[in-house]
Amino acid sequence: MYKKKENIFIVMIIISIIFLISYRFFFIKNNKFEDKSLNATRARIVEIIFDNTNEIDTNKNEVNEYKYQEFQIEITEGKHKGEKYYMRNAIETFDIYNIILKDNDQILVSVDENENGEIVNLHIYDRRRDIQLIVLLALFILSVIAIGGKQGLKSILTLTFTVLIIINILLPLILLGYDPVIVAIGILIVIICVTLIVIGGFTLKTLTAILGTSGGVIIAGMISFIFGKSAQITGLAGDSTQQLVYLLNYPNLDFQGVLFASIIIGSMGAIMDVSISIASSMYEIVSLQPDINNKVLMKSGMNIGKDIMGSMSNTLILAYTGSSCELMLLFMASGTKLKEIINLDLVATEIIRAIGGSIGLTFTIPLTVILSTLIYKNKKLKIKNNI
Repeated sequence: MYKKKENIFIVMIIISIIFLISYRFFFIKNNKFEDKSLNATRARIVEIIFDNTNEIDTNKNEVNEYKYQEFQIEITEGKHKGEKYYMRNAIETFDIYNIILKDNDQILVSVDENENGEIVNLHIYDRRRDIQLIVLLALFILSVIAIGGKQGLKSILTLTFTVLIIINILLPLILLGYDPVIVAIGILIVIICVTLIVIGGFTLKTLTAILGTSGGVIIAGMISFIFGKSAQITGLAGDSTQQLVYLLNYPNLDFQGVLFASIIIGSMGAIMDVSISIASSMYEIVSLQPDINNKVLMKSGMNIGKDIMGSMSNTLILAYTGSSCELMLLFMASGTKLKEIINLDLVATEIIRAIGGSIGLTFTIPLTVILSTLIYKNKKLKIKNNI
């Protein structure tokens, strides 16, 4: 009976994934979010016709010579596939986004068309990197399945479901003006339930982990919300949010809410790991000693949680620190004082993001321990706890 339930649930997840992919490729194309695309298309460098980017300026007292490349490209996809065009690529002296090309390089070009659909202008968008990313993704999937077997395949299914539901449901709802925090909590609880049930099955320890993870995620969101509001964090410190306001005309978004939603999303993975580890460990303890005293069981659970807490807190802090490494180098190189650094909106945002998630993770431990004790001891594990 349990196997039948599990198989039905997995089939439902696969159907959901197919629906989300279909929605992405067949329905969202007509959505207003797609209107401002740069219309980038794949192309190949056929031949470099002129290139003076490697020439050295002999007279350092004069203005550097104008550097550029001229080349022929061939469009490799879409209705203009096979068409060839000539382009010029200027190389600025100090531009970090300079792209120096060679024969057969794969690139993306943004296309401007006239009313008849003919190309009137081309600009280099960036190098083409999707091939390498697809190979890396395939390597990841193969390694997870090869090492994890059936559980690895389930992990890939739940990860796919998570990514698709965030891209196709959570983000569009936020752009449409719905409350980011409420939307994030609701959708993440769905993700938590789906992920843990697919991986752990319909068991009491899965139920305990779902409740513990959901509680920890909500606590992380509440802590971040309270201190973010108190510190008057705007949510507008990042370049991406500023582009949403000024370039893409989304000034009415709740950017504070988006920040708090991102904190909830970022902390969910570590909180889920803590909750399922404690729930699973305490399940095994009660399985081996069904008559164990509640106080002893809770003490054992807390000891397990304490061992996990150190590494998981480090995981969150290091993840956020790693993403802000360039910013910290900038402050160090400029000799900025600590009081000046921590009062910046951007820095305070990252601190609240990291510490808020870590507090949520910390509170997940006693919450899961209490839930495990109440649920396991109430059932006494007499039926192997398949629910």
